[in-house]
Amino acid sequence: MDYKEIGKRIRDERESFGLTRERFAEMLELSTNFVGQIERGEKKMSLETLINISDCLHISLDYLIKGTPENNINTNKLQKLIDKCSKEEISLITDMLKSMLPYLKKLK
Repeated sequence: MDYKEIGKRIRDERESFGLTRERFAEMLELSTNFVGQIERGEKKMSLETLINISDCLHISLDYLIKGTPENNINTNKLQKLIDKCSKEEISLITDMLKSMLPYLKKLK
């Protein structure tokens, strides 16, 4: 496994949500330093931590580990709804999802 690539995908996804490393670490109940080491590929993580990261960032383990795109059957339903929205509505929905998704793992 390429831990640097895994770390890069984690960092990229975290940043796409606008999460600071500090806030992300807090959500995962990890130290900021450890999250930084994971993102740089310097430290390995437990399977439990990997799953928590995957859940928090709403990405598949397959994508996280191998970098392969996700296949999500619900994407078509969501796309049909989005196709009905204006550019302004899509922008608002995007901002709302970015702020909400990392916190939804707490509801599971």
